[in-house]
Amino acid sequence: MILRLSAFLVLSCLTLVKSQPAAQGGSSLSDLLSQAKGEKSILDQNIQDIFGQPPGTDSSTAAPAINNNDGIPGTGSCTCVPYYLCNNGSINTNGEGIIDIRINDGPCESYIEVCCNKDDQADQPITPTPPPTRESRVGCGYRNPDGVGFRITGDKENEAQFAEFPWMVAVLREETVEGNPAKLNVYQCGGALIHPQMVVTAAHCVSGKNKVLKIRAGEWDTQHTQELYPHQDREVQNVIVHPQYYAGALYNDVAVLHLKEPFEIAENIATICLPPQGTLLDEANCYATGWGKDVFGQKGKYQVILKKIDLPIVPNNKCQDQLRTTRLGKFFQLHQSFICAGGVPGKDTCKGDGGSPLVCPVQGQTDRYFQMGIVAWGIGCGENNTPGVYVNLPKFRDWIDTQMRTYNLDTSYYQY
Repeated sequence: MILRLSAFLVLSCLTLVKSQPAAQGGSSLSDLLSQAKGEKSILDQNIQDIFGQPPGTDSSTAAPAINNNDGIPGTGSCTCVPYYLCNNGSINTNGEGIIDIRINDGPCESYIEVCCNKDDQADQPITPTPPPTRESRVGCGYRNPDGVGFRITGDKENEAQFAEFPWMVAVLREETVEGNPAKLNVYQCGGALIHPQMVVTAAHCVSGKNKVLKIRAGEWDTQHTQELYPHQDREVQNVIVHPQYYAGALYNDVAVLHLKEPFEIAENIATICLPPQGTLLDEANCYATGWGKDVFGQKGKYQVILKKIDLPIVPNNKCQDQLRTTRLGKFFQLHQSFICAGGVPGKDTCKGDGGSPLVCPVQGQTDRYFQMGIVAWGIGCGENNTPGVYVNLPKFRDWIDTQMRTYNLDTSYYQY
């Protein structure tokens, strides 16, 4: 008899498990909830405030204007501008600005800003020259371990560098609140860009959602819009859920989202590679990314800056044995559409992480990755060294190729 796991499974929709609170500058769940009325879900309200966008703004984040006042008291004639609009030595000779996200003891409110004299201010962003190794890279799956445009320090809670994982996207749904004509973008789950006009995510995140869905690419810090390269938003035109998706146990939990317009590939927006059909991987150190909760339950806080977590692949037979020691019971059978990763104390994906990618290194290539899994479900978040469960994405490569051909999209964007 097929086990109905819906009573057991914790639907993951991404994050890193840590006992500390969210990054400084984030608000508590109760504080976020009190800022707006009419939302029924704590989850929806929390992410709404993080990802919400004022009405009438463009789909991408415009470069911020320079503050033209007479300066900040006690600092001479300098005014606060984003670091990339100031040519005062805040950008290193190697083209990479260094920003400490934990220390903000200067006169400016944001860690991205510097106090800049008028003579040093620029009208256009001072764009750093990419390192020679990055200029020569062509194709999918390239990670930027040192970030793009600037490198953060003080990343003590596994914060990702800016544009470190340029394929990572947020799936948003459009909502309205009674009495408020403005449309709100509410976080739904994570996903990965496999083509400028196609995203892969978990079916449980998008199945049966009669809402307008949007994809945000190039996002990093959800409480700031001053990054050197802006995020971009695109509306979803078609949601294609795998025909054998079974919501009761999350079998074949994969979907692709066809967009109305393609994204513009940029320094912070790129595609992830996909492995060939049937690829097996029993050992590898991989990464999962997302903005999900740090711990399970109401004490957990959603992340402000994109987080990353390194996880080892766990063979399915070992994973099944470990899952049988949980409330799933000794007769639990791990379906072939799943793989496992994690089982390391304090490291796991969690609520809010569903649909987000699990990426593993391409053998023999530096800083290049392919997507091996999609965050699906787990028992709690990193509890009792229990691995998390992910969609076995190589099982669905042929199906994804078929959907790409249906929309006349080029599969070379994710080939390596």
